[in-house]
Amino acid sequence: MLDPVTARRLSRRSLLAGGAVTLAALVAGCGGGDDAAAPAGGSTGGPWSFTDDRNEKVSAGSRPTRVVAFTGTAAALVDFGLDKQLVGVFGETKRADGSVDPQAGDLNVESVEILGNVWGEFSVEKYAALRPELLVTHQYDPGALWYVPDESKNKILPLAPSVAITTARVPMTKPIERYAQLAESLGADLSAKKVTEAKARFEAAAESVRQAVKANPGIKVMASSGSPDLFYVSNPKVSTDLMYFAELGVDIVVPTKLESGDYFEALSWENTGKFPADLILLDNRSTALQPKDLAAKPTWAQLPAVKANQVTPWDAVPRFSYAGAAPLLENLATAIRAAKKVS
Repeated sequence: MLDPVTARRLSRRSLLAGGAVTLAALVAGCGGGDDAAAPAGGSTGGPWSFTDDRNEKVSAGSRPTRVVAFTGTAAALVDFGLDKQLVGVFGETKRADGSVDPQAGDLNVESVEILGNVWGEFSVEKYAALRPELLVTHQYDPGALWYVPDESKNKILPLAPSVAITTARVPMTKPIERYAQLAESLGADLSAKKVTEAKARFEAAAESVRQAVKANPGIKVMASSGSPDLFYVSNPKVSTDLMYFAELGVDIVVPTKLESGDYFEALSWENTGKFPADLILLDNRSTALQPKDLAAKPTWAQLPAVKANQVTPWDAVPRFSYAGAAPLLENLATAIRAAKKVS
């Protein structure tokens, strides 16, 4: 689930989605070959194609070797075995103190060109200089390319074909599978020990959530994010990770008065107690208020879950790989097992 600030931006961006789809169709090309991703293995000399979640078929005379991606996307592709193919990233990559943003995962950020480090920042000049052969990012709403600025997309998209993978309104396993398919088409070996072990860990973690719910039934979970003025309750019918948690049996609060895009309900701080919850998942990124910041909010301190110290960090924009998602499930299972009914 994306944070409320960017969700609001995304809602505005979706108004322009139609144009983005049309342009993407033009730059994707109409090359022949199978509609599925070309198989991995062999040289890069043969034809390559991949049909993305806009149902746009991207084709090239050979497998792309110069890939630019949203930082979280690049990290997921690294988890599936890509490396030298990634030459540039955009999105939060380095923090103000120079440390690597957690979103970057195991990506070697020193080996890639950072085209932009915040929302709306994307250097077209640096992108062109990289001689990109493929651009990859999330798609939360149809046609909207995540972190590709609307004001410069007409300069960005013609420079290389683009691939968008849906990351909303489907369970988290779907974008993980799609990024795995894309990585394989670009040369990754999904049978490598690193990948198979990560998948086994993910599956074990998913089972641990199921068992935690069975062992401690009735725990109501609320996914939320705090800003100075508003408290946001996220929607498990849209958010990919929350949707998957619900499939595993987790009882997640469903907000009732949704904002545009249906990502969340925005509550005034006076109304933070609208939805009873035993366990709170709190957006842990720097764009959201953290527990130490929220301590000054009287209504936050009065929430039963807060009083019981049943608040756990939540990666609101997960890394869509088995390696990236497994720890999220493990942490969730631990929190559910330890929670007590307080609402």
